Amino acid sequence: MNPLRRIQYNAPVILTFAVVSLLALGLAELTNGQSNRLLFSVYRAPFSDPLMYLRLFTHAIGHANMAHFFNNFMIILIIGPMLEERYGSKWLISMMVVTAFVTGVLHLVVSDAAKLGASGIVFMLILLGSFTNLQKGRIPLTLILALGIYIGREVMAAATADVTNNIAYMTHIVGGLCGAMFGFIANKDTLK
Repeated sequence: MNPLRRIQYNAPVILTFAVVSLLALGLAELTNGQSNRLLFSVYRAPFSDPLMYLRLFTHAIGHANMAHFFNNFMIILIIGPMLEERYGSKWLISMMVVTAFVTGVLHLVVSDAAKLGASGIVFMLILLGSFTNLQKGRIPLTLILALGIYIGREVMAAATADVTNNIAYMTHIVGGLCGAMFGFIANKDTLK
């Protein structure tokens, strides 16, 4: 029997996101970063630029380099399949698209610089993951700790960061808040 037949494409949204992001990184390498600037970074542009609207979503696909890609997808590939199984592919892709859009718009409002990467989605998944073992009428301590640690760390880092630092702390915070909001919405009956 062919051993490759035993491999299962078990989390289609997460795996496709990883493959598309890796292809985007390869394209960025081939174009000396021009494809990232054109398609996979969010930055202020004239409203007449139709790609500006696309980039509000696609910035989450782009990555600056392999280390940036690995840092994001190491977490996405660990947490994502579990969440895709729990919430379903359609719900998960909706959460990812909304998070990319919200973090993209926020970045346009607060920064003049270009931003790319899936870190908002990473933080959304981390906080959403804290909801996986809910019991009726109870709030898990892991959720409280995750909110406090991840969001608190990013708030502290943003407050003390050098303004030239290119890590988008606000994107991390908003991504985490999106994950918490999605977790409360998806589990509202359990939380009662």
